[in-house]
This record gives sequence, C-alpha cells and structure tokens, in this order.
Amino acid sequence: MGLAPQSITLLKAARNLVHALPADAVLLLAESNLNWEIVLQHLDGCRLLVAAEDHSLTDRLRHHPNLTVLDIDAGPTPTQERMSLALLEAVRSEKLRQGADVIALYNGIDTGDDHSEPLDTLSIIHLGEHLERLSASDLRKLDTQVPLETLRAVVDLAVEIGREGREGHPVGTMFVVGDTRKVLSMARSMNFNPFRGYSPEERDIRDFNVREQIKDIAQLEGAIIVRRDGVAVAAAMRIEAPDKGFTLSKGLGTRHAAAAAISKSTKALAVAVSQSSGTVRLFQNGEVMLHIEPLARPVIWSRFHMDSADPNGINRVVATRPTAAPERVTTT
Repeated sequence: MGLAPQSITLLKAARNLVHALPADAVLLLAESNLNWEIVLQHLDGCRLLVAAEDHSLTDRLRHHPNLTVLDIDAGPTPTQERMSLALLEAVRSEKLRQGADVIALYNGIDTGDDHSEPLDTLSIIHLGEHLERLSASDLRKLDTQVPLETLRAVVDLAVEIGREGREGHPVGTMFVVGDTRKVLSMARSMNFNPFRGYSPEERDIRDFNVREQIKDIAQLEGAIIVRRDGVAVAAAMRIEAPDKGFTLSKGLGTRHAAAAAISKSTKALAVAVSQSSGTVRLFQNGEVMLHIEPLARPVIWSRFHMDSADPNGINRVVATRPTAAPERVTTT
C-alpha cells in the first residue's frame, strides 16, 4: 500500500521544514494504518511522533519498531484538541522539551469520504506559554488519578466558562473529577439531575457539543461531578466534605473551600471557577495545584444603534467589542 502524492508532498515539506527552521520533531496524527516504511523514508533524519485516533490503532502501531507512539485517549474530540492532547502527552513523557517547535501532519479536512487523503494539512507549532508553564513534573502530579485527556477537557471548559460567562453574565462553578463513588457519598443533590437518563456518549465532557451544553448547566448552584473517563454523572450537588486539613487563601469563598475540602477528603481533583474574576483554580489534596487567570472577561457586544446618515443618506448599524487578551497560566 502506497501513499497518495499529496501526502508524500506534505511529508517532504515537513522534512525540509525540520531542517530549515530547525524544528524538534514531526507529529503525525494517524487516522489509519499508513505505510510506515514510506513515511519514515520521506522523513529521514527527523524525529517522528505518532498519535492514533483510537486505542485499537494505537495498539497496532506500538508493534512497529521504529515509531514513537503517544498514548492518548482523545474520545470524540476535534482534530485540534487531539493535537493538543498529543503535544501535552509528549511534554509529560519528556519526548518533547518545553518550548519545542513541532511540524504537525494530519487530516484537517473532513469530507465525509472514507477514501479521503490520510494527510492533507501541515501546521508549524511552537509550544508556547500554555505548555511552557506546565512542566513534565507538574503534569505527572496532576495526572496521578485522572487521565490527562479528561483533565485537559475539564480545565479547558472551566477556562472558557471563566472567560466567556453565559449570555453576558459572569458564571462561577465547580467540577469534581474522579473518585466518583466517594465524592457522591459526600455530596447532596440540590436540584434535579440534568444528566440522568442520557447515555455516556451524551455526557462525555470531551465532546465539544457536550461541553457547550454543560456551560448552561454550570449556571446552576452546586458542583458538577465528572467520572475519571470524562462522563458527567451529576450536577447541582452540594459538597459536604469535612472542612478541615487544608489552608485557604484569604479572599476565596465557599466554592473554593468546598473544592479544597473534597480534594482533601478524596482522591478527586476539584476545579473551581471564580464568578467575580473568572480565575480557575485546580485543587488536589486540599491545595491549589494550578492557577489560570483568564485576562479577557466575557466579550459583550454593545447594543446596536443607528448612526446618523452619511452624505448618501444611508444609515449605518454599529456595534463594538473589547479586545481579548490571552490566558495566563501559573503552577504552584
């Protein structure tokens, strides 16, 4: 089985970029089992990292002696998120250094055709501030109980809620991830469970569409409970863990106290979003392990208004928006 001319051209371009930039490695997101001898031939002299779309393909690729396979469980996530997971796993496993330059090859155009090109897109990626601030040791520490792909999905969702709010209003919420049985024993329902009756696939927080729905649910009082595999099991839960064994910084309220308490009493991770500032804090064993400041608060468009007519007698409709800023990530 050969490769399509388009894929071979991209492989050659990737090799040239590795040597010209220079770049540290080539990351290939595989959706099928390619002819790896031809791939390696065209990437001669380049470090190749491979991340497969599913577990079965990952298991097959592990048997290839010349491939460095990144073990991720991306679930039903878009290509860009699978790429982020693969890069995080490469940093976590020290296959890539912080701040590395990577050439990514993947199928970025979903045509719905089973015979589409296996490789049709090339991207140049610099592992910038978001990854640079999360060292390999930090990621290992955060990933002791909860898989990296689940943790990444929850933290990304929390950051989006902190930055965007909902319908122009700031939203504060909390996620409790992992050790679900013990967590539920220390929680009490405050409302109907919006997740009840839905299949695991419809509650998988790694799915973009599910995350959008959870943004609405996050407006309810109480915590959202998520299993370690990324499936949400309950919302509007009052945390009743013992309020002892941890020290909370001044200025943090009951939501953060509950997050610290449940993470101290269980093996779960708690992610709290501050309603006042949008700040995201990740708690483990009662301590803040990750602190993310979304510098851009919700983008609120002004009301549409009619300007005075221009010289041609045409009224203009005008709306303005503030300029967004990137997140700042710190670890402790």
